[in-house]
Amino acid sequence: MIDRRSLIGAMATVPLASRVAAQAAPAAQAQAAPAAQAMTPWPPAEHFPLWPGRPPGARATLPKPNPSMNGPAGRQELWLRGTANPIVAVFRPERPDGRAVLTIPGGGYGFVSIQNEGIDVAKTLNPHGITVFALSYRLPSEGWDDQANVPLQDAQRAMRLIRANATRYGIDAGKLGIVGFSAGGHLAASLTVGYDDKVYTPVDAADRQSAKPRFSGLVYPVASLSTPNTHPGSRDNLLGPNPDPATKARYDTPRRINASTPPLFLVHAVDDGLVPLDQSIDVLTQARAAKVPVEAHFFEKGGHGFGAMSAPEGAPARLWPDLFDRWIAQTLKS
Repeated sequence: MIDRRSLIGAMATVPLASRVAAQAAPAAQAQAAPAAQAMTPWPPAEHFPLWPGRPPGARATLPKPNPSMNGPAGRQELWLRGTANPIVAVFRPERPDGRAVLTIPGGGYGFVSIQNEGIDVAKTLNPHGITVFALSYRLPSEGWDDQANVPLQDAQRAMRLIRANATRYGIDAGKLGIVGFSAGGHLAASLTVGYDDKVYTPVDAADRQSAKPRFSGLVYPVASLSTPNTHPGSRDNLLGPNPDPATKARYDTPRRINASTPPLFLVHAVDDGLVPLDQSIDVLTQARAAKVPVEAHFFEKGGHGFGAMSAPEGAPARLWPDLFDRWIAQTLKS
């Protein structure tokens, strides 16, 4: 099995697609993985599609769903590829308090780490009363027109649909925020600064809702695709080989932070060998310059991809969901 760091670091994009039903792992993977680590069921019973028909930019041939179990021995996790019909999974807490978070998994824009940075996020935030929505978004390099805007189309649409159906989900539309990881952190940052960018044609009444997050958590994010210390796989998968300067500038998220940007919460490990700490420091610097409320937690150890539950028991990096919960509560009072 290839672990996440090795795969993202090399990141040779393979064509793939979206709404994934639970199914058995391929035979080769089943032999390599322990019997207890069967394919995680996906999607959960409660979920909804983003688009009423074919998504924006759909071509004649759509990607085909290709889920797999990946990661180091003892920590196999579900990755999604080939998303043709993106969905949002709904995870409800036993005692909802009205707060809600759209979680956006990473994967270098070459896969979606739906378990480590989606399902497990719900497991950690639900006990705090937070309703969690996990986004299974389309991958830009899998054959879509308007490639660079494909993930942001899905993220904007998800926020608008959640707000339009806030009563159904038992949440306060004014207490809806986001959290994104790695390349999903870039998508979360893109939504944070580009919530009003016109990246798709409205399809129904839900698109009259705002896509602006009330607050934004960025966990080991790929913040900018233009700086020398960016993650090249994420950059190439999103922008393609020859992006025009205007598109590159739109997705250089720190440079777009301004007084209207929602409050920011940053998490990063100093020893991250894949996405440098400088990416989060860049966001922190720009937020302070724009006088945007920002809180940052930089852990000495943790590496990359520790998600919500994958850091070792007792490690400081495992505490960030509790800090995030407290920060959200404080932010909503301001």
